[in-house]
Amino acid sequence: MTGLTFDIHRFSLNDGSGIRTTVFLKECYLKCEWCHNPESQSFKPQLSFNSEKCIHCFECVKVCLTSAHKIKDNKHYVDWNLCNVTGKCVDACSSGALKIIGANTDVQFIISEVIRDKAYYDKTGGGLTISGGEPLAQFEFTKELLIEAKQHGLHTIVDTCGFAEPDQFREILPYVDLFLFDYKVTDDAKHKQYTGVSNKKILENLNFLYNHGASIILRCPLIPGINDDEFHLEGIKNIIKKYPLLKSVEIMPYHNMGRDKAGRIGMEYKMSDVRNAEVRDKQRWMKYFSTNNCNVICN
Repeated sequence: MTGLTFDIHRFSLNDGSGIRTTVFLKECYLKCEWCHNPESQSFKPQLSFNSEKCIHCFECVKVCLTSAHKIKDNKHYVDWNLCNVTGKCVDACSSGALKIIGANTDVQFIISEVIRDKAYYDKTGGGLTISGGEPLAQFEFTKELLIEAKQHGLHTIVDTCGFAEPDQFREILPYVDLFLFDYKVTDDAKHKQYTGVSNKKILENLNFLYNHGASIILRCPLIPGINDDEFHLEGIKNIIKKYPLLKSVEIMPYHNMGRDKAGRIGMEYKMSDVRNAEVRDKQRWMKYFSTNNCNVICN
C-alpha cells in the first residue's frame, strides 16, 4: 500500500515524547489560514519554486512542455495553472530551486526508514509520529502504517485536526499510543471562517477518543488578533475542565513560517499581515490559564 507523503523527518524532538521520526502526509480537509505546512493541504503532488535559489539559467523553460515557466525582465516566474507536475523542470534545475512536493511511498519503505533509529526510540521513549496534513485523510494508508509500526514494537503518535469519521478513529485506536489533537477555534462560525469546516465533528471525535480511553495531548494554536480572544481562551479552559485526564494541554504560538512555503507553491497566504506571537501575548494567555487554575504548557 502506498500513500502520498511529502517528508520523513528523522530525529524530531517536537512531535511527541523522545526522539521520533515524523512522517508527513499530504491531504487535509481543513484549509487553516495560518497553516505552517500549506504544502500539505493539496490532495496531489505540487511543484515548489524557491526564487532565492534560482540562478536564472532558464533550463526549466527549455524542457517545460506546457510553458509553465516564464521569463520576464530576466527573472523566472511560474504559471501555476499551466504546470502538470511532470518533474522534467526539476531534473533540469541545477540549483535546487525546483522540487516536487508529494511522492507515493509504500508502507514497507517508511517502516524500514523508521526502524533505523529504534535504538534511540528505546532509550528516549520515542517512536513514529504520523502528521500532515491530516493523516486520516489517507485513512487506509495510515491504518496500515500504524499496524506495521506496532508489529515492530514502535510507540505511535497520530497528529490530527480531529476532522474525520468517528469509525475511523475507532479502527485505529488500538494501534495509537497517543493523539496530538488540535483545538483551533471555539466559535463554530469563526472556525468555518478560518478553517473552512465546522468544529462540530472535531469536538465529537475528541469526546469519543477521551471516553474510549485514548491518551490525548490537546494542542491549541493561538494567533494574535484572530483566535486569542477571551471567548476562545474560555473554550480551552472549559475543555480542560471537561476532560481532566488529558495528558497535557499545549499552547502553540503563531509564527508565519507558512508564508514563504505558500508562495513557493503559488498559494495565497491570507495571514501575511498577522504578526507573530510575542512575549506579551504569551504572558497574557498564560496569566488567564493560571488565574483559572488550568495547567497549560506554552511551547
